[in-house]
Amino acid sequence: MKFLVRAFFLLFFLSNSPFSYGQVPLSDNAEISLLTCGTGDQLYSIYGHTALRVNDPARGLDIVYNYGTFDFTTPNFYGKFIKGDLQYFVSTSSFEEFNYSYVYDNREITEQVLYLTQTQKQMIFNELSNVLSSDKRFYTYKFIDRNCTTMVADLINSVLPEKISTKIPDTEKTYRTILYSYLDNNFYENLGINLMFGLKTDQKSDKLFLPVELQQGVALSKNNNGNLVKEEKIVYKKVENGTNKSLWNNFISFVVIMLIPAFLSGKRKFQLVWLTLCGILGVFFSLVGLYSEHKEVLWNYNAVLMNPAFLLLVFFMIRNNAVGITRMTVFCAGCILSYTLFIVNKVQFVMMLPIIVVNLLILWQIWRKQP
Repeated sequence: MKFLVRAFFLLFFLSNSPFSYGQVPLSDNAEISLLTCGTGDQLYSIYGHTALRVNDPARGLDIVYNYGTFDFTTPNFYGKFIKGDLQYFVSTSSFEEFNYSYVYDNREITEQVLYLTQTQKQMIFNELSNVLSSDKRFYTYKFIDRNCTTMVADLINSVLPEKISTKIPDTEKTYRTILYSYLDNNFYENLGINLMFGLKTDQKSDKLFLPVELQQGVALSKNNNGNLVKEEKIVYKKVENGTNKSLWNNFISFVVIMLIPAFLSGKRKFQLVWLTLCGILGVFFSLVGLYSEHKEVLWNYNAVLMNPAFLLLVFFMIRNNAVGITRMTVFCAGCILSYTLFIVNKVQFVMMLPIIVVNLLILWQIWRKQP
């Protein structure tokens, strides 16, 4: 289950502690920019990052506002994250510090200078100052609905006569499909996410919740009959260092690993262990949505694949109850076949096939040995 726990911690970004500048009147030459940072090699950086830059040389200001900060020393950090009540907060750094950290990590930075009126600039800057000096600095993080990108989008939208355009390619896809595409080189993390997430992520995307999406939406948007983007430039271009594909973190290695339970599927002791582990995982999938406030883990149909009913089958096997074994074997196999039909047109189908095959093979081995 280690990869499942890791899957919870994909959408993180660390920054410096916040500080407030007060409501300084910006000069006429002040600029506000949307910063979109590319993906990185670490888990927390897979989806990129969004930040806002306020640059006013006349006032000596060049500040980056980051909505993606969290405190790892928070008591019961993992429990709060899983439950969905972990508090994130806004922090700031100088643009020089921000730029240095991303160049060091070889992550691309794109800057979109926004075409805003002086009043709109001042409204955004005032709101950022107010946020930093009040409890509004803290917000409850959500995978899709409330993160560093959506918070910035909401702030920009608050000063625009017409909201940022959502007519981008991703809004024709499901959330699951969008997230899946970012993890080509992180198969086991991708597997963990697709096992953990439920029905909500199969809905068609209706918001800009990832950095690149907001960047694309802003590029298509208008402000007072003109383009919202005044200038777009690449602050730092990622240096390509060849392929970063992992030799083990891929679908092929998963298939090889799953050959082991396939070969052992006829062994009674192995059947008991495998079904017990899958059953416990199914109970977790079934109950975590009741505990967690993350809507993404609610109504997780993967509990049909990792079926809690496996535990009842194990009970009948231990008691040598032939009738119970036969009935539960047929029931569990029917559940898995129904699950297969349900996901056959979904992006994760091929990924789940090895688990489907192994579970059905073990059930078949159990069923055929019954008198």
